[in-house]
Amino acid sequence: MKTLIIDPKISGISGDMFISALIDLTDDIDSLYELTSVINNLENCKKFEVNIKEEKINGIMAKKLYIDIIEDRFHHPEDLKNAIAEVSNNLKLSNRAKSITNNIINDLIYAEKKLHKTNFHLHEVASLDTIFDVVGSIMLLEKNGFLNGKIYSTPPVLGGGYTKMEHGILSIPAPATLEILCKHGIKYSNPPYATKFEHTTPTGIAILSNIVDEIVDNFPPMIPIKVGYGGGSKTLKEVPNILRVVEGKINEDIMEKNMVVLETNVDDISGEVIGALFEKLLNEGAKEVFVVNGIGKKNRPTNIISVITDYATSEKFAKMLMEETGTLGVRIKGIDRIKAERIKKTYFININGKEFKCDVKISSIDDKIINIKPEYEDAKKIAEELNIPLRKVLKILDNKITHITGNEIVK
Repeated sequence: MKTLIIDPKISGISGDMFISALIDLTDDIDSLYELTSVINNLENCKKFEVNIKEEKINGIMAKKLYIDIIEDRFHHPEDLKNAIAEVSNNLKLSNRAKSITNNIINDLIYAEKKLHKTNFHLHEVASLDTIFDVVGSIMLLEKNGFLNGKIYSTPPVLGGGYTKMEHGILSIPAPATLEILCKHGIKYSNPPYATKFEHTTPTGIAILSNIVDEIVDNFPPMIPIKVGYGGGSKTLKEVPNILRVVEGKINEDIMEKNMVVLETNVDDISGEVIGALFEKLLNEGAKEVFVVNGIGKKNRPTNIISVITDYATSEKFAKMLMEETGTLGVRIKGIDRIKAERIKKTYFININGKEFKCDVKISSIDDKIINIKPEYEDAKKIAEELNIPLRKVLKILDNKITHITGNEIVK
């Protein structure tokens, strides 16, 4: 599986650092110039020029962006969103990529709106630079195949000290950065070497929050292929002001060996006890649990409880079955099984004018998507909050996710 690791625990993340790092990784400069051309066609753009340079930052060679803008800044959220839509359409981004860019912009607008409440208008994100950062990041991820893979990130460094904003002097992290961190529950870090500087910007954390599958303290096991470095705008003495990204491949063999099936028949316990056992087995790490009705000795109705797990934990689960059910024996059968690769993506989906978070499981074999399914618990919460039938919510989610991903939900 194609994998990308974003490493902002060195010196945080901003939109321009992320794009610079992706350019260094992919060499996809043509896409960036295509984006620049489209932005120059926007009504409020007088001049938008981008130069990409390779510079040595604290001894490390990195790509760095220099942007020259003359513009009429956006004042209303809808103007910014319309411009994002126009740029995305002209670049022919997929529905899924468009959805991610919308979610990023919505996060930035959400943070500003929450801070200002009344007399709200755009402040820090009102520039064409925001469009460049957001659309450019997602475009590069999509064109180079990372959106269909797994994206990890280390905890971003926030920094410290104070920063000058339109509101005056404020402490770091910036209020908008903090609001977005809270919304997504993103873990951050601030090690002793963090400087009195804004390492992570609102745009940077909004992009990261909407593309990452998992925040990890250390790099996951994989085969590294290539590394890219993106430089920030300010020179720091204590640490290199760079963002590192690593392309790799996780070899997930679809054949799982040394698996076992544990089976036992029970005919004298209630459905409630079986239900509690079912939940406990899964919480303890069983791969699969299922119950089948049958006819046992003396023609008595019976329940056949089956647990699939690996060989190393089979004894633990066999003892659990005996302790919880009182059964006198557990059958153990060795098996191999073939499994699809699975990743979980989070989408923010608008239903009846309200935005809901929904986790979606995407299954694939050899990078070909075979199934997409929204999480039941998320669908259930939406149904309860909107007071509409669950089956209706599932149908709406199916349609929305199909539109976003461009892949049909498989029943």
